[in-house]
Amino acid sequence: MPPLIPPQDCASMQELRTQIDRLDRQLIDMLATRAGYIDRAAELKPGEGLPARISARVEEVVQNVRAKAAATGMDPDLAERLWRILIDWSIAREERVLGAE
Repeated sequence: MPPLIPPQDCASMQELRTQIDRLDRQLIDMLATRAGYIDRAAELKPGEGLPARISARVEEVVQNVRAKAAATGMDPDLAERLWRILIDWSIAREERVLGAE
């Protein structure tokens, strides 16, 4: 698949929408891959005596995301809100395997 066309190089709304649709598919692929890592975490955590929710790790992930968002010009508050939803979903997914705390 050819690389995405930068937004400033899109000459029409159709071209821009095509790029957004491509990017959305890539994001979904990446989120599905992330879910695979979450599933693996649920397999590994019992052996390490770890619960599904590790508050310090949650906050570390959120701070990493906020920093990356700020560095790339994205609104850090929006990034945090999105990631907190993703993290809560991930923890619930792990809890289906590990059981709730």
